[in-house]
Amino acid sequence: MQSAEQVADTLRISVLQYAPRWEDRDANLAVLDGMLASMAPADILLLPEMFATGFSMRTAVVTEPPEGPVWQWMRQKAAASGALVAGSVAVTEGGRSYNRMYGVYPSGETVYYDKRHLFRMGKEHLHYVPGTERVVWHWKGWRLLPQVCYDLRFPVWSRNRNDYEVALYATNWPVPRHDVLLTLAAARALENGCYVAFTNRLGEDGNGIAYAGGSRVIDFKGRPVAALDHAPGIVSAELSRTALDSFRSRFPVWMDADFFTVQG
Repeated sequence: MQSAEQVADTLRISVLQYAPRWEDRDANLAVLDGMLASMAPADILLLPEMFATGFSMRTAVVTEPPEGPVWQWMRQKAAASGALVAGSVAVTEGGRSYNRMYGVYPSGETVYYDKRHLFRMGKEHLHYVPGTERVVWHWKGWRLLPQVCYDLRFPVWSRNRNDYEVALYATNWPVPRHDVLLTLAAARALENGCYVAFTNRLGEDGNGIAYAGGSRVIDFKGRPVAALDHAPGIVSAELSRTALDSFRSRFPVWMDADFFTVQG
């Protein structure tokens, strides 16, 4: 999708973090409306995992059909902002539920990625079906790898085959393992020679689990170039294609990567 466009040398990405109300889609979208009303122009807006409901296993309560109310809201925001809007939504399709990361373009065109690695410790695998396809999205000449939360722990799935420049992670990563989130995100940037952006929720969910935010954008050397602390907000960073391509040409780690196949 969108692959024929001329390459933009800079890509402005904004990540948003907030404390969603548990299983309250309408209230959460209203809060996000207020936060986005003053957002600076961006090329990509990245939202957390299950940003409209919280990370709930009650699929009968939180899932919606494909192109349901949350997708419609994302489409409106993409059209109004001119940004690719990305975030994870609980979706039921064909009698199965998925933790689906949508990418909605300003035109309304939509791509998606279904989370492959379901969080066993939270029993996600008992309520949702894992995705089977690793996908790459295209926007303004950049290639984007969408991933969701627990995917971050599995480097083979995100291995750069010289087929993307930016990895996007929508997460709900709790306080006790927040340092792990920061370590793994930096590692994915370093090992893949790419930019990594992740956005993490705040507050406490319906199970009493606390989240610390700490969303950030990381460059190809593992260095944070934009970060949020532990308060609601939006932070932006300009990614440089010239800087990335120069680094990759001088340090082409991907050319020595091991070949592998991923079993379904």
